[in-house]
Order: sequence, then structure tokens, then C-alpha cells
Amino acid sequence: MITDRSESVLSLANMAQKASAYFKLLKFRLSFTVAFSSAIGYILGHPGGSWIQIALVMLGGLMVTGAANIVNQILEKDLDKLMKRTANRPLPTNTLSVTEATIFGALIGVGGLFILASFFNTLTAAIALLSLVLYGFIYTPLKRISPINVFVGAIPGALPPLIGWVAATGVVSVEAWILFGIQFIWQFPHFWAIAWVLDEDYKKAGFKMLPMEGGKNLKTAFQIMIYTLVLIPLSLLPLQFGMTGATSALIAVICGVLFLAQTFHLMRTCTNKAAMNIMFGSFLYLPIVQIAFVLDKI
Repeated sequence: MITDRSESVLSLANMAQKASAYFKLLKFRLSFTVAFSSAIGYILGHPGGSWIQIALVMLGGLMVTGAANIVNQILEKDLDKLMKRTANRPLPTNTLSVTEATIFGALIGVGGLFILASFFNTLTAAIALLSLVLYGFIYTPLKRISPINVFVGAIPGALPPLIGWVAATGVVSVEAWILFGIQFIWQFPHFWAIAWVLDEDYKKAGFKMLPMEGGKNLKTAFQIMIYTLVLIPLSLLPLQFGMTGATSALIAVICGVLFLAQTFHLMRTCTNKAAMNIMFGSFLYLPIVQIAFVLDKI
């Protein structure tokens, strides 16, 4: 009797460990952030959309993004073992096998594409599939080949709000490209700041994430500043094209100026602390601006 109970407890513990590992494999916080951007695009394209529709576009986006993240982790399983920040992921620790990860990734990827195609339109699903392929099979191997990987990775990273707009409207319009452009440019200061802070860890895996030879220097800081500067006029385009109002434009400019000020500090000091401030600032910038756009529209 005691043995049966012990086996039962052990079985439940193993199931809980597996469930936790599958959840970690999704990179849920990252996937949710991407899904949130899809919802922003959908609401801006169809302000009268129901909460069910918004939830479905988020769910589809989250599942496809999760599948892309799984492809990334399968291809980088051995490299993840070399880096402190990734060594405890489910695949490097053998908590999950590559086969288990592949099956899970295929199921949620197909499921997410099915949701986007069935409840919205096939164009939305096609763009989501393109995003998955670009991130999982092109950006991922490029990380060890050339710093251009950040440019390539920024494309699938910027597609979510465009996908949301297409889900709402059925067309890739100028407005969709504006949403894409804002998120595309935002990713350069965001990811280069992360790469600056984690440079030593990335080098252990041979990842070439910073744009300039030598990495953490004034030239890299200058590029971060330039891309951040471009965000300010770019964030005014939704107002120009009647997508949002003046209030959100003002908020976007204020956030952009504050974001830009952090890059000047990095140029002066070239320190990890300054890069970390940009990293956290970038995490705040995008959702604040996107939520302002939505609140100004509805």
C-alpha cells in the first residue's frame, strides 16, 4: 500500500516536472509579448472586434511563436549548454528529449496556424508561417555566422502587429507596414543592448550578436542611438495616416526622447550598466506606445 502511494506520488511529480518543462520550452513570457503585439495590430485594424476574436489572434500567435522558439532550442541544444543563461533549459538538461520537443512544437505550430487560417484568413496564417521559418530556420543558424542575424531576426520579430492587422482586415496595407516598421526598428536598440550585457555569455556559444567588430564600443553605442532616434519620427506615422490620435503621438514622442537619452549615456560611458538601462527602457517603450495607440483608437 505504501509502495503504491509512493509510486503514485513519484508519477505525479514526474508529470508535474514534464508539464513545467513543456511550459519553459514555450518561452511563455516572450511568446506572450509577441502575441500581445498581434492583438495590438488586430485592435487597431478592427477596433470593434470582440474579446473572443482578440483572444483567438493572441492564442494563434502565441502557439506559432512557441513553435518557433522550440525550433530555436532544438537547433541550439548543445550551444545552450555552454551559456549560463540557457544551460538550465529543458533540452540541455535532458528534462525533455529532442523527440518530445519536436512533437510538441509541431502540434502547437500546426494548431496555431489552423486557428489563424480558420478564424481569420489564410494570408494571416501564411505570414505567421513565414515568421516561424525565418526565426527558426534562418535567424537561428545565422547567429554563429554573421551579425546580420539581428537584421534577419528583426523581420519575424516585427511581423506580429502586421499579422494582427491582416487578421482584422485581410490585406497588407500601408498601416500594416507602419506597425511592422515601428517594431522592426525598435528591435535593434533592444537586442543590441541585451547582446551588450550578455556579450561574454554569447561568445561562449560563438554567437555574433553585436554589430561592430570588438562589440562593446562607441561604434556599437552610436548605432544603437541612431536606430532609437529613427523611432521618434516613425512613431508619428500612425497619426499621419489616421490610425491613432494626437495624444498617443505625444506619448510616443515623450517615450522616444526618454529612450534616446539613455543611448547618449551609453555613448558617453560604454558600460554594462548603461546598456542594461537601455534594455529595461526598451521593454517599457514598446508596450507603453502600443497601448497608447490602442487607447487613442477605441
